[in-house]
Amino acid sequence: MNKSGILLHIAGLWLLSALDASGKWLVLAGVPVLMVSWMRYAVHTALMTAVVLPRRGKAIFKTQSLPRQLVRGFLMIATTVLFFSVLARLPLAEATAINFMAPLFVMAMAPWLLKEEHRLHRWLGVLLGFAGMLVVVRPGAQLDPVGVALGLLTAFTFALFQISTRRVAHDDPLTTNYYGGLFGTAALSLALPWFWVTPDLSFWAWVLLVSTGVTGFFGHWLQAAAFSKSPATLLAPFSYLQIISAAILGWLVFGQVPGQTTALGIALICLAGLGVALTEARMAWVRTRALRERG
Repeated sequence: MNKSGILLHIAGLWLLSALDASGKWLVLAGVPVLMVSWMRYAVHTALMTAVVLPRRGKAIFKTQSLPRQLVRGFLMIATTVLFFSVLARLPLAEATAINFMAPLFVMAMAPWLLKEEHRLHRWLGVLLGFAGMLVVVRPGAQLDPVGVALGLLTAFTFALFQISTRRVAHDDPLTTNYYGGLFGTAALSLALPWFWVTPDLSFWAWVLLVSTGVTGFFGHWLQAAAFSKSPATLLAPFSYLQIISAAILGWLVFGQVPGQTTALGIALICLAGLGVALTEARMAWVRTRALRERG
């Protein structure tokens, strides 16, 4: 087991939770969602241009399918804008938990969109995750219904984004990441004249706004580094530890603590994804062992 890959993966996810918390604070402070999204992409792209472009040169733009990269970029923007909108309406832990439905949506759509085979444990995971989601958004949870609807739409969009990422897997991950940032920056910059307002923020609030791009850049960089050291099947179960960082930041920054029933629903969603990930890892290990024995 490569512990460094696991630690990098967890660190990256917790940095992305910090990005989510920053975005939530800024939106609640009155900064438009699109402005937060634009700053997040603009700073991210500037950092990638400064760090990656000098090393890779023109090779960073080499792709086997520019249309697929553009589709992925569009879905990336949609996911970011939607999730920041969700954070304006829902507590951080609950919003993160609903977004964890995305991998389960991927499993449900994979047989048709990715031509992957149907597997019983995947469908059981989808059903358990859906049950957990119903517990989280139950009528007594007093969650904003618009926020819940946006949360489910975000998870579905994020699932499509994950599928689109698989479809550009033939490209260098840094190329894919760079195109996503460039597309997001360019598209939101074109819309900038229609949504830009100069918010009345303190100096440190402006620093926080700029930091969204920094945490986004380093969070994704750590993720890429983790996947370069460890296989995805090993890292997938640890993704659900992000709910811990989301709950801690929700408590420390916003004083929001999930109730016992909500925590149960969050646990069901995490167990659903964790169970599927561990089953997939077990099956992959069995296949690898069988091939070695034959060889």
